[in-house]
Amino acid sequence: MIWFLEGQSSQRDVIEAARRALPAEVKVYASHRQHRPEITGQADLAWREPADDAERIAWVLAQAQRHGVRVVLAGRAGQAFEPARAAFEAAGIQLVTGALSLASFERVDDKGLFTDAARAAGLACAESIVVETAEQLQRAIDQLAASGPVCVKPTHGIYGQGFWRLSADNDPFSCFANPDSRQVQTAAFVDAYARSLKPKPQLVMRYLPGQECSVDMVCEAGVVVAWVARRKAGTVQRLEHSGPAVELALGAAAQFGCDGIVNVQTREDAEGRPYLLEINPRPSGGIGYTALAGINLPGIFATRRLGLAEPRSAWRTGVTVKALTTAVAVSEPALED
Repeated sequence: MIWFLEGQSSQRDVIEAARRALPAEVKVYASHRQHRPEITGQADLAWREPADDAERIAWVLAQAQRHGVRVVLAGRAGQAFEPARAAFEAAGIQLVTGALSLASFERVDDKGLFTDAARAAGLACAESIVVETAEQLQRAIDQLAASGPVCVKPTHGIYGQGFWRLSADNDPFSCFANPDSRQVQTAAFVDAYARSLKPKPQLVMRYLPGQECSVDMVCEAGVVVAWVARRKAGTVQRLEHSGPAVELALGAAAQFGCDGIVNVQTREDAEGRPYLLEINPRPSGGIGYTALAGINLPGIFATRRLGLAEPRSAWRTGVTVKALTTAVAVSEPALED
């Protein structure tokens, strides 16, 4: 039995892919803290998770023992569950969080620490500076702007939240008129940061104008056993299995001891050289696309963790994918929810 805890919206894709790879007698469980039947309805049995982390961890452990669950994938809450690893192991349950220690989570969660550690390991990273005050921000911008365009993002966060390209020539109002452009006038950004009531640390870095490559992979204690890369070009993504960006991502996963279904992001400079951006120790939002390349990553993860035969992989070359939005019927939440 295997249980997938709350993840990104792609939790639905993960559950479906695992279900396809597993024998019918192996039960697939799923849960979420919100009423999300469109996601968890793909499992054999679904539950509503407690909202409080401490209560949630104890509840998951008790439920897993009661139902004979052998593997629990922590989804987006890996860091919260990691301290409970010993308790799960004592109960004979594999807890998969994305890493194998809290120290590993701390290194990948803080983009400043991550960049320093990656660079020290010899992994290619764009030049960057962590700042915490407006004065530091301005100095960092001045220093990096001498060699080209500059961008900034919070040291903590997902989905590119808080990312901005800086330019002295931008219209000050353009970031409000077209926020999706992710471009802002440098002086306006610095002034807003100086006026912030609770300024958060920022990572100022050289802007990389090339393509982004997102590599989804199955890892076991730093060993990458299967992967698919998604090269993003506008509204489409090209699926790849090799190349410099892929090699960089695989090296990063090994260096940081990734464990589970994880995602590594890279981006290229103007000459096509890839640089490491970040590691997400959880399934990505786009992992469902990768099955179109002929590799069932969630299925490989689930079968290997349960000691079962892996689904057959047959790489399909030249696959380009584009996402579509579809509607599904859902049930109303119960009154007690």
